[in-house]
Amino acid sequence: MKMFLISDNQDTLTGMRLAGVEGSIAKSRSELEELLDRAFRDKDIGIVLINERFSVKYPEVTNAAKMNRETLVIEIPDRHGTGRRPDFITSYINEAIGVKL
Repeated sequence: MKMFLISDNQDTLTGMRLAGVEGSIAKSRSELEELLDRAFRDKDIGIVLINERFSVKYPEVTNAAKMNRETLVIEIPDRHGTGRRPDFITSYINEAIGVKL
């Protein structure tokens, strides 16, 4: 099983290539959709990594990709850090199990 990165910047792509992960750059919604479709058609790719910024800019595309495919889609932060709130993990647990920490 291979991983494939879809990034919006060259720095993240270069770093992941050093780790052995191939990928491509998407600068628009149509490029993102095209790369996702190409990755989903490749049966050797089991995990698609995408920058968190795509979820902010194109939430309908990334949510559909996460829900409707056999391939695992994972959001990763880029070199500028994560776009998540500082209490992301705590609020995620609160929502998931209903226990306030």
